[in-house]
Amino acid sequence: MVVRYDDLSVGGHVGSKWWPWVHLSLFLPLSELKKDDEEYEEEHSGLAKRPASLPAPSGGGLDSSHPYYDVARHGILKVIGDDNYGRKLIVFSSCCMPPSHQLNHQRLLEYLKYTLDQYVEMDYTVVYFHYGLRSSNKPSIRWLRSAYAEFGRKYKKNLKALYVVHPTNFIRIVWNIFHPFISHKFGRKLTYVNYLAELREHVPYQQLVIPPDVLRHDERLRAAQKSGPAPPLKTPPPRPPLPTQQFGVSLKYSTAGDCSPQRVSGLMFDPHFFCPGLRTEGLFRRSVRVQIIKDIQKLYNLGKPVSFQQHGDVHVPAVILKTFLRELPEPLLTFAPYQQVLDITGVESSLRVSRCKQIVESLPEHNREVLKYLVTFLHMVSVESIVNKMSPSNLACVLGVNLLWPPKGSVSLSALAPINVFTEILIEHCDAVFRDVKGDILYHQV
Repeated sequence: MVVRYDDLSVGGHVGSKWWPWVHLSLFLPLSELKKDDEEYEEEHSGLAKRPASLPAPSGGGLDSSHPYYDVARHGILKVIGDDNYGRKLIVFSSCCMPPSHQLNHQRLLEYLKYTLDQYVEMDYTVVYFHYGLRSSNKPSIRWLRSAYAEFGRKYKKNLKALYVVHPTNFIRIVWNIFHPFISHKFGRKLTYVNYLAELREHVPYQQLVIPPDVLRHDERLRAAQKSGPAPPLKTPPPRPPLPTQQFGVSLKYSTAGDCSPQRVSGLMFDPHFFCPGLRTEGLFRRSVRVQIIKDIQKLYNLGKPVSFQQHGDVHVPAVILKTFLRELPEPLLTFAPYQQVLDITGVESSLRVSRCKQIVESLPEHNREVLKYLVTFLHMVSVESIVNKMSPSNLACVLGVNLLWPPKGSVSLSALAPINVFTEILIEHCDAVFRDVKGDILYHQV
């Protein structure tokens, strides 16, 4: 069962500025609690003294020229696209932290800020894997206090959900102790997740890069709960799609084999509703209520009409559009050009537009037509960037990972930059990339 923090008997609320693992040990004089927490891990794992097993990197290796390569190489922090509600998803794995003498914690703090600063201006979600945080890799009190001061309001403002996976009594009690000093509003964003399977409702579970030690720990917990071997985590078998299904099916199925402008326009939802809101600040950066998204998805899948006007919020169709792209079985750009896109940063700047054009022309017709429609629309959004703050670069940061991801695993941090560069080129230079079909869909219909 997923437990929301404000439902717990221990009460209290989570710190408005505190990063998940900053909360865990802000006052280490609570020695008995800390001892209990570590004994719990040893009792349930028998692995407390050995280094954590790190997952193999996905989406290309980390470039050694990365400004924080010395920290990033441990895989402590990952950005893996969006959660089920269209919010950027950031994962922190405690078990990936090496012993303190092998990690410069000041560099870790700088790396956290460096990474988060790219996303805190949009809605985002954090998944925190607590298992593996021990005295050997836990930062000092001085560092924790420094981190507390560094993570100010801008880091909490757009954090919409914080999932703490495999929490221990230590976490609950420490957070309860400090509830008089902590924001009630922020406390409502926290959810305790006791088992990995509970994450499926909230995040794209198959794309999560979960450390092997965390997977094994979860199996032990489930086995202990059932007093027997833990059943393997399996995704329920897919149901046959409805004849009118739009979400979670291939483009060919969605378009019924018709990639005409009229059909694609219907597939990408009504652009006429977007136009009055193109000047809305933060378009494509904000999330909306989860139930609204679920209700609209259901209408689309049943083939029933959808009226965005009744919601009066341009962020609703924006999130629906991102959700549609994210739930495609294969990304809109397909899996085939993934490595070519990652190599785009190695192409001379003057040749990048033509290279992007070559990649687009290699796509199947359905994918190419839908991409053309989408990118032309995003270019229109970027034209209003003085007001809506959504430049091609900002749009690429929000939408890039919804257009392309690897066949297995999630987009690694090192892959984000080239994907965003590629997407930015598509949006900024759409006339050149789609020169032969400029305006055939959107410009003439809106």
